[in-house]
Amino acid sequence: MIKRFQSGSRMSQAVAYGGAVHVAGQVADSRKATIEIQTKEVLAKIETLLAEAGTDKSKLVAINVFLPHISDFDAMNAVYDAWIDPVNPPARACTEARLADPDLRVEMTAIAAT
Repeated sequence: MIKRFQSGSRMSQAVAYGGAVHVAGQVADSRKATIEIQTKEVLAKIETLLAEAGTDKSKLVAINVFLPHISDFDAMNAVYDAWIDPVNPPARACTEARLADPDLRVEMTAIAAT
């Protein structure tokens, strides 16, 4: 059975299937904010979606991070490292990539076990 969360006409923010939750790319609502604030907002959105799907960050399997400015890497990691479950860190990739809005400083996708 497939379960979809926060669905719209184009996409769902998360989809649970086969024992995993796939979280769509999450971006900050505070488009003009610093990388630290945007990272906190993105991680909070991921955490909310995981909870809605009946799981949590301790069950994260993978996270993909997209930064339009790789120079934000250390500042993003400072927030990420304080948020992540250090006992159960997921696999992770970080890529420099242009995002849909030039004010966005970070986007993340995630996969977690249910």
